[in-house]
Amino acid sequence: MKKTKLFRRVLYALVIAAVGFYGCEQLDVYSIDAPSDLQDRIDSIADAKAGVDTGDTTYINIATAIVGPEDNSAGWWAYFSDYFTVPTNKLLHLEFVNHGTGINNWNNWNLAIANEADRDGDNYAEYFLLRSDAYGWGGGMADEGYEFDLALVSHNYPDTDGDGDIWNDFRTTMQGANVSIDVDHSATGNVYVTATAVGTNGTELVMTYNQPVSATADIVAFLVCDGSYFEMKKAYLIPSKVTVVEDFNPVSITVTGAPEFVEIGNEDFWGDAVATVTYADGSSAEVDTADLSFTVVPEMTTLGEKTVVVAYSKTKQGEYTQAVSTFYTLEVTNSVSSLEVTTLPNITTYYYYNSDSIIFNTTGLVVTATYSDGTTGVLGKDALKFGKIPAAEGAQTVDISYVGATNTVTTTCPLTLVQGLSQVGLTDMTTPWWSAFHPDVAVASGTSTTITMYCYSNGISNWNSPSTILRKADLTENAVVRMDSFGWGDGYGTATVTNDWNWDVFGPNISGSKIAITVKNNGDNTADVRYDVTYANGDKHFQEYAGLTVDSSDLNCALVLEGAYLVIVNN
Repeated sequence: MKKTKLFRRVLYALVIAAVGFYGCEQLDVYSIDAPSDLQDRIDSIADAKAGVDTGDTTYINIATAIVGPEDNSAGWWAYFSDYFTVPTNKLLHLEFVNHGTGINNWNNWNLAIANEADRDGDNYAEYFLLRSDAYGWGGGMADEGYEFDLALVSHNYPDTDGDGDIWNDFRTTMQGANVSIDVDHSATGNVYVTATAVGTNGTELVMTYNQPVSATADIVAFLVCDGSYFEMKKAYLIPSKVTVVEDFNPVSITVTGAPEFVEIGNEDFWGDAVATVTYADGSSAEVDTADLSFTVVPEMTTLGEKTVVVAYSKTKQGEYTQAVSTFYTLEVTNSVSSLEVTTLPNITTYYYYNSDSIIFNTTGLVVTATYSDGTTGVLGKDALKFGKIPAAEGAQTVDISYVGATNTVTTTCPLTLVQGLSQVGLTDMTTPWWSAFHPDVAVASGTSTTITMYCYSNGISNWNSPSTILRKADLTENAVVRMDSFGWGDGYGTATVTNDWNWDVFGPNISGSKIAITVKNNGDNTADVRYDVTYANGDKHFQEYAGLTVDSSDLNCALVLEGAYLVIVNN
């Protein structure tokens, strides 16, 4: 009998404790309207719980519960969640409700992974920014070996309506979706991101990404709005789930930059070639020539076409495995006796401003060699060396040389130079972002202004082209809009964006383009920005942003760029 009573008392106590624990947990889910001080008490309980380490889980207090304006008017890089520090060997778990305009794929959550919690700090840099639409880019950590690799972004986004377009379904599912993001900062020196969104329609979207980060220093994660806002629900840290980096075998190898022609007597069949290996996880990396094996070595003492077979036999972590191979061909030729420009390059007129020598753009150029036996053949550009163009008005030439095994042969290409009114950026096309600006031009209410220029770009990325800043006289920004259909700022969310670009050829055709940028102050606290672009080959395209929100009584425009320079010819 005593044992029965004791058992009943223990059972009753357990039930009471369970009910009490359940009730406290539910305070995280439900808010209470009255009395007024009760909600304060609940908040204080939540604050007390936040930051408390309960074994494997450390809860984090969320200071910014609503991230971004609830009308989805947030411009890019204007509204941010709290910073969430993720120490090595910890996994950050975030939960929130996602909202967006539904207009563009990127009008949803965006995740930044950075090296410190101060976007204005001198040493601040991002490892990468990852968008919910399976896109992203690297930040300022690539020079330290932490490179972004878009090939490692994977997703399961379905075509739920069967129309062949997954993105209209994606935009629908993301509206009001419950999102969880895991940022696993492994002690292996990698970060693993898994984002899961469950839409109100029941569709589950999963996206993953991983890349190297510091194995010893903390990383910082935060969300960024872009025509979107988030209802933050939960944040906590748990131990990392990744203790060993999974290894991957090579699946293919490619060779670029190998010589097309080698003069007889020259035994160097590799030259400045680069071998790139792709692994089973989709990542790629350049590999050291010392790790390559040449299973077929060409015989270089006779004329004719030769074949080189290249193999690589290491895993991503450097272990030996079954080799992958590829091949390329080259021509062993007689010595070159003369050169001739048989097709002029696309750009034969250059605009310049200062005295810096100008980099020669070889696009479209064809150079024909005459060999010692009287035969001729087109030389690949990798076999040639190009001089720089002297910065002087009028007719000029640029030297084109072939350095052979026994002699050097040179020819010239005729060009014309025209001096412009001013220049923005460095002539060697190394201009860092937000470092060189066209002076502000005031645009009065009801008027417009046009700045005409020639752009010379490294052509590496679409954003190596001019961007337009709309701001007040005191430099308060309304918006920044790029030539490649991208922008941000408080005024960007209201813009209608249109263009007729062919993105497959956009980057390589930037250099030498004539660009007229027109900023129109509509007088109703909106402005339009239009880019009218004529490529060096004569093709015309446009980019337009209509209805950007500004202060019509105080509107200035300026230009900024990266990896390029502008020669202004009319402003």
